Amino acid sequence: MKIIYLLLVSAALTACGTMQSIVKSSFPYTTTLVIPTTSDAGKEYSAISTATSFDQNFSRDGNNANNVNAVRMVSAKLQATSPSDYNIGSIATVKIYMAKADGSGEVMVASRTDIGANIGNSLVLDIDNTHFLDELVRQPNIRVRMAYRLRSRVATDISFHVVLSVTAYPNRQ
Repeated sequence: MKIIYLLLVSAALTACGTMQSIVKSSFPYTTTLVIPTTSDAGKEYSAISTATSFDQNFSRDGNNANNVNAVRMVSAKLQATSPSDYNIGSIATVKIYMAKADGSGEVMVASRTDIGANIGNSLVLDIDNTHFLDELVRQPNIRVRMAYRLRSRVATDISFHVVLSVTAYPNRQ
């Protein structure tokens, strides 16, 4: 019964722009991307996946961003998950793009070109917050593409957890 009450209160609160902006700014988009062993060093490749946000569970159509605007990227992180001790320093450059599910409207939201050779298994990316992401966050699904170039070839498929946090403001129109 408490869960139903909590869901009803959450649904009512997400109807207003202020609450939607708080919710959208609180729950990041996450996805898992894989670099396959077939990737050669020195060549650029792409890994693509669909990102989700926890707040999408509170709406009927997977979208609760109708009342927000001025949505921008505020942080982006890449974390090796399998193997968890993978050294991200094997990657020379990485760029993260967000787009609609069909790939249209793609914009670069984060990148890193100066990755140290011994960086470890986690990497905070440089964000590109010059683009408004309003239309993208109104989509039920967001496509994330990671363009990367390896410094050295990988011995096994590498899985990464990507966390993309945004900030949003209430739509006062």
